Amino acid sequence: MGNGVREGQVDFKQQDVEPVTSTRLPSEDNQEKKKVLNSLMSGALAGAVAKTAVAPLDRTKIMFQVSSKRFSAKEAYRLIYRTYLNEGFWSLWRGNSATMVRVIPYAAIQFCAHEEYKQLLGSYYGFQGKALTPFPRFIAGSLAGTTAAMLTYPLDMVRARMAVTPKEMYSNIVHVFIRISREEGLKTLYRGFTPTILGVIPYAGLSFFTYETLKKLHADHSGKSQPSPPERLLFGACAGLIGQSASYPLDVVRRRMQTAGVMGHTYSSILLTMQEIIREEGLIRGLYKGLSMNWVKGPIAVGISFTTFDLTQILLRKLQHSTNVER
Repeated sequence: MGNGVREGQVDFKQQDVEPVTSTRLPSEDNQEKKKVLNSLMSGALAGAVAKTAVAPLDRTKIMFQVSSKRFSAKEAYRLIYRTYLNEGFWSLWRGNSATMVRVIPYAAIQFCAHEEYKQLLGSYYGFQGKALTPFPRFIAGSLAGTTAAMLTYPLDMVRARMAVTPKEMYSNIVHVFIRISREEGLKTLYRGFTPTILGVIPYAGLSFFTYETLKKLHADHSGKSQPSPPERLLFGACAGLIGQSASYPLDVVRRRMQTAGVMGHTYSSILLTMQEIIREEGLIRGLYKGLSMNWVKGPIAVGISFTTFDLTQILLRKLQHSTNVER
């Protein structure tokens, strides 16, 4: 080999060398680092594109979620139109800067964590290099969503506040943090954290599970290793529809608790918040308020997100491969 070391044996008498216990090669470490970096970059782009595309609908949904107004498609359209007339076109994206600050790290962490959890669970269950079975597939998605939510929650809180308040109240993201910390205390930044985590487990678990399952079924029945971009959008839309429908009541509770300080309410726990919503607005009209809009917004956002992630991953791998070939 040209380095004085024969394959299969090492001479420890000539020099004091510690025996190497790890079989991991530097090239494997580099490959793993590139894989993680690719996942982070792809996830960040996926989250940014998806959320920006549906930002006006998202803001409208939050405004209904945190108020006692009855939701309907007609009322939602009126609210969007009034906002446009009174505050201008770009006001429909108010709070989107805070959304980007939150969603870019959230999506990057979630997608990257999902890839790592899939690998870990694959090794644990003996599916290394193969598609996971249904239960580990669901667990990988739930763990990925939980990890991302835990690390980025205060940013979600800030985004919700900016979405439901006039621009005179909070001038920018930093101002939201400062005012909340001074007037309501640092604990407020984590208000609604428990329903968020409880909602993320079924939402992320079912979303990733549905998307991965549909891709596997497609490969088994079509004989193609990868679905086309329109097929990816369709699979992602189905994933978003199922995941968001399953966790929606907890999303409403989370928004109420996050915005309680500026909406004149005091919600001390998940159950009390649910009870008050049901008492004032009813079970379906209260806890499922805005769900029909989510059936439009959610599938679009999740479909774009999953498709952007997959296609960016494929593009980055091709670029790295062509770079390696040139070398």
